Amino acid sequence: MENYFQIKPAGDCAIAIEFKNEISEEINNNVATLKSSIENAKIEGVLECIPTYRSITICYNPMLISFDELKDGIEKFMNESGSSNETEAKVYIIPVCYGGEYGPDLTNVASANNLKHQEVIEIHSSVDYRIYMLGFTPGFPYLGGMSDSIATPRLKQPRTKIIAGSVGIAGKQTGIYPIDSPGGWQIIGRTPLKLFDINREVPILLEAGNYIRFQAINEEKYRKIEKEVKESNYICETESIARGGV
Repeated sequence: MENYFQIKPAGDCAIAIEFKNEISEEINNNVATLKSSIENAKIEGVLECIPTYRSITICYNPMLISFDELKDGIEKFMNESGSSNETEAKVYIIPVCYGGEYGPDLTNVASANNLKHQEVIEIHSSVDYRIYMLGFTPGFPYLGGMSDSIATPRLKQPRTKIIAGSVGIAGKQTGIYPIDSPGGWQIIGRTPLKLFDINREVPILLEAGNYIRFQAINEEKYRKIEKEVKESNYICETESIARGGV
């Protein structure tokens, strides 16, 4: 268990557990594993767990459980848990059609880094990206792990509309737009998957504490998957990996 943590009230019906104030995969593992453990424990009165880079907020019903009861339970769990615990994490395989109409800024990224288009694609799709948290728009993943070799500044003039599923780069970050929205990221490709779909039983596809792996596909494969997604016949491919826990 991460030795340093603080438990604080967050209003009259939420409690926040804060770890060290830094971006760290180890700390984020603690957040992800604690979230999973609390949800699996099915504590009466706990309504929702909201993870961030280095903290987790637990919303609860004060008519069913008090702040002190919840705080005591969390402290006991965290103090009794060993640092060697491990849980499984998912790797979501996200198919992406790079370049062309799907990635109009691929040339910008390649030129800014003295690379060929294919080199950018290979670098971008060669690692597993940590999903540190979700935010900004429903299901937008804040990712860690992108190579500095393809880092590119944001567009000087943001677009008023970026199509849902667009994969972009902004500085040293990469991400996916879950819904149509304005934005200034360099768009290098697009996935046919829906990261957010209000009609699904679970509207948000991704979950913080897991990983994304981008998989390059051609336009024909993009159209095929797009059709399957619209017909609700496509299941996002995932892999399981070990994740160091609290």
